[in-house]
Amino acid sequence: LENILQNSGLVKGREYHSQEFIRDNAGNTVKDEDGRKLQPDIIINLPENRQIVIDSKVSLVAYEKYVTSESKELQDTALKEHILSIRTHINQLSSKNYQDYVQSLDFVMMFIPIEPAYLVAMQNDLSLWEDAYRKRIVLISPTNLIAALKLVTELWQREQQNRNAIAIADRGAKLYEKFVSFIDSLDEVGKSIEKSQKSYESAKKQL
Repeated sequence: LENILQNSGLVKGREYHSQEFIRDNAGNTVKDEDGRKLQPDIIINLPENRQIVIDSKVSLVAYEKYVTSESKELQDTALKEHILSIRTHINQLSSKNYQDYVQSLDFVMMFIPIEPAYLVAMQNDLSLWEDAYRKRIVLISPTNLIAALKLVTELWQREQQNRNAIAIADRGAKLYEKFVSFIDSLDEVGKSIEKSQKSYESAKKQL
């Protein structure tokens, strides 16, 4: 997960934070209903103070058994354990309600770090993704995450462009005001020159 984030172009400590406690506006650590401090694996910052929480604590012990099983029977048993393990983690993650404690999107991303482990679970339990989504959990694989982070990077690029455009417009407005003031001053100089010219011509006539 850390490698994918680093390669995405997002900067740690700026666009995302790792293993940090969630804090309220006063800086106090937020706790859940059981009194446990909330510490997501990753929080990704989005423009307009929105955030995405990513959890990566998925156990793949059963999947390892599935891959290394030498018989079809053992493999089927391990596959059921793998899917059950994912469902168990979905329920545990859902109970933390991270979405209620940060300015988050309406869901938390549950990262499954091995693509085949993600695919075999999706293929053998067609309701898994939908059941997770109902609990405000989005199951995500490395490929999905790379695509999502690409979108986040583009959002930040657009945000920076918008900020630059606003700064340019603001400076342009100030420059315009300076020009207007300068022209007003030139008008005053012109009036003074015109007045001086009339005074000169009047004095010359008197002479």
